[in-house]
Amino acid sequence: MNTFEVKDMTCSHCSSTITKAVKARDPGATVQIDISAHRVQIESDTVPAGQWSDVIRQAGYTPVAIQDGAQAAAPAAAPVRKGCCCG
Repeated sequence: MNTFEVKDMTCSHCSSTITKAVKARDPGATVQIDISAHRVQIESDTVPAGQWSDVIRQAGYTPVAIQDGAQAAAPAAAPVRKGCCCG
């Protein structure tokens, strides 16, 4: 399971955008999103773990990989928003 903190994911539109991006990369992936905790969990048998951060970033969000409950990496520069209703 790949877990990310996505602080700029704030509403159901945001979660839908991320889910669509993940499913476009791997239609068989399992996506679990907790908007209030700003958490995205992705499970995939076909896409390497390192690619999910790029998928979320390309959708217009700023993921931070989480491992064992701790932040694993600092976020990159904030991306240009892609039209979220709350952004």
